[in-house]
Amino acid sequence: MPNQPSSSTPVSRTGVAVLGLGPMGRALAGALLAAGHPVTVWNRTAGRDAELLAQGARAAGSPAGAVAAADAGLVLLCVRDQAAARAVLDAAGQALRGRTVVNATSITPEDARANAADAGARGFRLLDAAILTPTPTIGRPQGTVLLSGDAEAFAAHEPTLRALGTVRHVGTDPGRAAAFDAALLDLFWTTVHGWVHALALARAEGISGGELAPYAQGLPQLLPPLIEDFARRADERRHPGDRSSVASAAAGLAHVARTARARGLDTTVLDAALAVTQRAVEAGHGADGVSALVELFAR
Repeated sequence: MPNQPSSSTPVSRTGVAVLGLGPMGRALAGALLAAGHPVTVWNRTAGRDAELLAQGARAAGSPAGAVAAADAGLVLLCVRDQAAARAVLDAAGQALRGRTVVNATSITPEDARANAADAGARGFRLLDAAILTPTPTIGRPQGTVLLSGDAEAFAAHEPTLRALGTVRHVGTDPGRAAAFDAALLDLFWTTVHGWVHALALARAEGISGGELAPYAQGLPQLLPPLIEDFARRADERRHPGDRSSVASAAAGLAHVARTARARGLDTTVLDAALAVTQRAVEAGHGADGVSALVELFAR
């Protein structure tokens, strides 16, 4: 039987640079430190690294300095947007050559592809990362990070990246993680909008949020089977209307919109949803299942 290391045997951990110390950047750096990795941090605005420094992180005066200190050749980038990400990568300059950047900035799939092409031209590898869960989950199994791009780069750094939570490589197309992110955020924010609009409608009719909430809690329980069913229908491009139809959805949306308008509420989003649904009915899809709307959106 091979020798097993004792609990006192030191475990080698690789050094990582973290560029950008907003709430998520700090969570990423904290998870890496908790896993025993040496971490060098940089942030454009001073003062956000105090807690990380107390945990053992080292501060760098520039992006290039932080990158140079990452002996594993792994750099995590987490900033506000694409423009900020490109500015930091440009500031890091030649220090990035031969290294791997994991860009956890929220960007479009096309931005991710452009960034990967630029990285190749400049001599470093880039993985795009979509973080699907909030900061308290980072460093725990509940934390979910999707990565796409260079498969060899992912394989080389997966042991380190596992410190962040559950990590999955979803394809070599650099834009694929960002596409997952955008689609899931589409679902999340339209759901959140629906809930806050429902609260406004309820208030207008003299119903408190506390009164409405217990009944609203039952709706999410309907979603798992619906999500699976609609996903299958979308993939098969088959949308039977045996349970609910586009026409019935149009009638339901029209009812809600009329009720909201009667109380002077903003119905912009409801009106947009109703317009799309009515367009599907006019195109001859009234008897199809509601999932048929994906074909209208996809045109």
